[in-house]
Amino acid sequence: MKFDSDITFLLVPGLRDHVPDHWQTLLQAQLPNARSVPPLEHDKLSCAARVAALDAALADIDGPVVLVAHSAGVMITVHWAAQNRRPIRAALLATPPDFDQPLPPGYPDCATLEANGWLPAPRFALPFPSLVAASRNDPLAAYERIRGMAYAWGSRLVDLGEVGHLNPAAGYGPWPRATELLAQLLAGD
Repeated sequence: MKFDSDITFLLVPGLRDHVPDHWQTLLQAQLPNARSVPPLEHDKLSCAARVAALDAALADIDGPVVLVAHSAGVMITVHWAAQNRRPIRAALLATPPDFDQPLPPGYPDCATLEANGWLPAPRFALPFPSLVAASRNDPLAAYERIRGMAYAWGSRLVDLGEVGHLNPAAGYGPWPRATELLAQLLAGD
């Protein structure tokens, strides 16, 4: 897949930051002009710190930007968009979590998420074209809840089928469909 060389793809990882075998990490190596929001040293659970890191990464980019967010990275992107008006060309929002519902063991509980600024999850039309790629069996979010988020955000919803949370634990590694979805998003399909 060939993309315009003037576009910068900025990857927005979730709370686990950069995982070597994650599809985002592998995609970054494949895309021209791809960067990633750097991991935080402190305040790793702070939504405000994550939003500030995204804003700082965007400040270092000239020209059109496409955001590629996964999991909590989607929520970071939406919180950022609620506070900022920098033009974004488009955003691929893959398997957002539903922080308004209890998450499985090993993830922050609702009280911790609320104390760290994640709740309530923003529900407004995003000021840029976006595509939400949702799983039918994501342990972090029911498909119907994600459908509601996509509708509120004005995003096109793509049903990925049963892909879990689209991470290495669910068998992803490489996710070739990411480039296909980015091409569709940029073509306005």
